[in-house]
Amino acid sequence: MAQDPYQELGVSRGAGADDIRKAFRKLAKQHHPDTNPNNKVSEERFKRITAAFDILGDPEKKKKFDRGEIDADGREAHPGFGGGNPFQNGGFRSGAGRAGAHGAGPGPNPFQSGGAFEGMDLNDILGDMMGGRAGRGAGGGFGGGFSARGQDLRAHLDIDLEDAIKGAKKRIAFSDGRTIDINIPKGAQDHQTLRLKGQGAPGRAGPGDALIELSIRNHPLYRREGDTLIMDLPISAPDAILGGKVEAPTPDGPVTLTVPRGASSGQSLRLKGRGFIDAKGKRGDLLARLMIVLPDTIDPELEKFAESWRKDRPYSPRRR
Repeated sequence: MAQDPYQELGVSRGAGADDIRKAFRKLAKQHHPDTNPNNKVSEERFKRITAAFDILGDPEKKKKFDRGEIDADGREAHPGFGGGNPFQNGGFRSGAGRAGAHGAGPGPNPFQSGGAFEGMDLNDILGDMMGGRAGRGAGGGFGGGFSARGQDLRAHLDIDLEDAIKGAKKRIAFSDGRTIDINIPKGAQDHQTLRLKGQGAPGRAGPGDALIELSIRNHPLYRREGDTLIMDLPISAPDAILGGKVEAPTPDGPVTLTVPRGASSGQSLRLKGRGFIDAKGKRGDLLARLMIVLPDTIDPELEKFAESWRKDRPYSPRRR
């Protein structure tokens, strides 16, 4: 049986979703098999923290675990039916799926000779009580205890900004050694979770799903403000003074911008529809903030011109 998922992730029982997610990411990166090749200790640790996040990262499973309805392996717990639990103190008893033991309590055991349920399989009754969740045997009857759908497996995937905007195909490795290719949809959002049906852990009632949480990496050129992207665009002093055409990068490829005559650092040029994409599929804009950059080595003629200009045409932008 797995350990307490809170202990596995090193978080308190009052931890919120963000704290749980941060703890999982930190441990997953530390113990991922790609980071620790041929390290069995890290491999086992990675499996345990993945299983723990499968419980605590799912709000419904977390509530069930906190209420004691599932155990640390995600299996349903069956603590009984209160004070009148028919499976305790001489109530219904089961051997290998078939009632046959004598009850110790008052009144006849219903599974004994002459009882109301004589000859019936206990799992038949449990299957009806639990909505048909008991496991069917090869002969079509119920046997072997409760069966359940396999656990959902959780994984984390970092993607580039361009992949989130345009979509992409990525390969991801699970803790059980499987690798699968997944399609990143156009307009993928930060912290969005993709559900892959039937790619989870196997179970008697069918496999669970794989839940892939996406995170968009910080970009070296662009920073996001909602669906708007902002970047710094270096330009030369002649471009700023005289105006001109300059090439600017965008997530969709380079484009040509027109720098207005007399441009200043900090002035922004807007590229419509070249920004990030929101959850509804609407594309934002890209703002190119102009930054006047001088050459590493100042040309003597430029230096002489600057001295003459400062002397004959005193100008202070701070007064503006």
